[in-house]
Order: sequence, then C-alpha cells, then structure tokens
Amino acid sequence: MSENSLLNFNHYLFLWFGAAVSIAEILTGGLLAPLGFQSGLAAILIGHLVGTSLLVFAGMIGTQERIPAIVSTRISFGIYGSYLFSVLNVLQLVGWTAVMIISAANSANEISKVMWGMDGLQLWNLIIGGLVVLWIALGREGGLKKANMVAVVLLFGVTVVLSTVVFQDNTVFSKPAVGGLSFGEALELSVIMPLSWLPLIADYTRFAKNKKSAAIGSGLGYFAGSSWMYTIGLGAAIIAGDPEPSAMMLAANLGLSALGIVILSTVTTTFLDAYSAGVSFANIFPKLNEKYVALAMTMIGTLLALWVDIIQYENFLIAIGSVFAPLFAILLTEYFIIKNRKVQSDLLVNWSAFGVWGLGVALYYQFIQMEFVLGATIPVMLVTALFYKIIWGYTKQWKSYKV
Repeated sequence: MSENSLLNFNHYLFLWFGAAVSIAEILTGGLLAPLGFQSGLAAILIGHLVGTSLLVFAGMIGTQERIPAIVSTRISFGIYGSYLFSVLNVLQLVGWTAVMIISAANSANEISKVMWGMDGLQLWNLIIGGLVVLWIALGREGGLKKANMVAVVLLFGVTVVLSTVVFQDNTVFSKPAVGGLSFGEALELSVIMPLSWLPLIADYTRFAKNKKSAAIGSGLGYFAGSSWMYTIGLGAAIIAGDPEPSAMMLAANLGLSALGIVILSTVTTTFLDAYSAGVSFANIFPKLNEKYVALAMTMIGTLLALWVDIIQYENFLIAIGSVFAPLFAILLTEYFIIKNRKVQSDLLVNWSAFGVWGLGVALYYQFIQMEFVLGATIPVMLVTALFYKIIWGYTKQWKSYKV
C-alpha cells in the first residue's frame, strides 16, 4: 500500500464526524427526552465517553495488525468464530442501511410534501439508496477521502443551524422531567450507538498512517458529532415533542437545502455501513470483491427499506448491544490485557470464548430488565472481561485446531 493511499488525522476526524451526523442519532437522542435536559445530557456525555473509548481501542487493533474488524475476532474466537460474527455483522449492517434509508426518506418526504405537495415515500427510499450506491462506486479514494471531507464541512454548518433552531427557546433547559425512562436506560441508548460501530472501525483504521492519528481523529470526530446530534434530538423532543429533523429544517427556512442536508448526512453514514458489510462478507468468501458486495448489500438494504417499519428501532439497538458488547469485551481483554495478539491461522474455534460470549449475551438481557443505573453494556462488558481473564489460562483444551 502506497503512502499516499493511507489516511491521516484529518481524514479520520472528518470521516467519523460525518458518520455521526445522521438522522438516526438525532432520533435516538430524542428518546432521552423524558429525563429532562440536564439528566439527558449527562447520560449522553457519559455514554459517549465510554462507548467512544471502546471504539478507539477496537480501532487500534486494526491499525496495529492491519486487519479488518471482523478478521480481528479470529484472535479470540478462531476462523469459524469469525464466520459467525461476519454473518451477524452483515445482518446488523444491512439492518442499519435500511434504517438509515427509511429515516432519511421519511424526512425527505415530509419536506417535499410541504414544499411541493408531493407524497412519495417509496420514491425517496429508492433515490437515497441509489445515491449510496453512487458513493460506494466512487471507491475509497473518492468516497472516503475527497467527497467525504467536502460533505462533512457542509454537515458541520448544518449542525450549527439545527442547534440554533432548537436552543433559541431557553425553556428547553428548565422543563421538568416527565418520567418513563430511567437513567440506566438513557445511558444504554447513548453507549449503544458508538458500540454499533465496533465491528466496523478497524475496516478503516487499518489504512492509517499511524496509530495516534487514527485513534485521536476517530475518537474526537465521533464523540463530538454523535454527542452533538443526540443533544439536538434531546432538545427538539423536549421543546416540540418530536425530534424529527425535517420540522427543524423547515422552521429554519432552509427550503430546498433541507433536502440536500437530509440526503448528504444519510449517504456519508450509510456508505460506511454498506462498505463494511462487504468487508465482513469477504471474510467468509475472500475471493469476492469488497466493493461489489457492498453495492449488493446496499441494494438489499434499499429493498428492505421499502417494506420495513422503523417502529422497532429501539429493539434493534438493544439486539446490537447484546451481541457485540460481550464479543468485544472478550477481544479487547485478549488483545490489551492478556496480550495475545496473534491471528492463529490454524485455530478453528475457541469454545471457551464462545461460552463466555453466550454468558455475556444472557447477562445483557438480564441487566436490561433490571434497569440498572449503569445500563447493560458497561456492567456486562466488565463482568465478561473479568470472567474471560480468569478462565483464559485453563482453556487450552477447549480450542479446536486444524489437523
């Protein structure tokens, strides 16, 4: 790989800020409104600090080993284990692609109804899906470097405008909490969003010029962008009872620009989902071209968007947390604490890692039902990591190798 093809601090800062500026993040922030602004903001910042820290550590593995995220799971789970997580990650990413397209199409449709009296939700689904396909076709040099950096500059301006619209009403800071959501649930909703990027980040940090630029750029970009989007959604839901971005943009008299904003923010985020779906699929079938698989995944996500209802969005987020929180607790423990950093070409399955992972998944749903003050992700990852560290030295006989 040539020096010019590697990514630097600015690329990662812009890449992950752009990934965070999305309608989905605003809508999720709106779910925290029952806590009121002060408690909601505290949950956002604490959750993102924890989640983004984990994200940075996962990215460091990609930079140091020059391997994609899902391939890195072979360190702990073996080759067949990485195949399972490839499938789960592809399902997650196709789901995210559909969710992103649906939420953007809903906003674009509301804007077009006000501006032109045109109601064409399914048409907007197809248009936005088609633009994501075009972004992927630009490739890593075009979509990831040049076009993405231009897009993020524009999106930064958008966040300033949306913030002005939401926070010009000072009552947002004084409205009392209405209840119905615990702090632990709010914290969980804040941690889950950066957590959902754990199986993707190394797909991009593997192309970094150095570990420091990738870690700091990715961490700052995502933390700032996502926390900001959550806060906008929180404020909008408290003031208007609805964090839907289209209403905010129309209130700001953005007109036709509002459509461009919705589409641009969706394309820059969904590109990463679709591209990483291709990378995960290539882990199982390495002869397949990552870009072509990503294009196919986008088309599937677009078709899914035509029929799927976004009403189950919160349950989708919880399902992601249950799978990937214990998975990366094990991987990060193995890599950074146990310091086993080799991808063993002959390790087929590490059954002990799978056993601990299964325990972690079960624990996750128990903590969700308990409404624990720290949410589910934080305690589950701590318990899973501790248990795996304790048993690691006794589990050599629970590993299957190639004969």
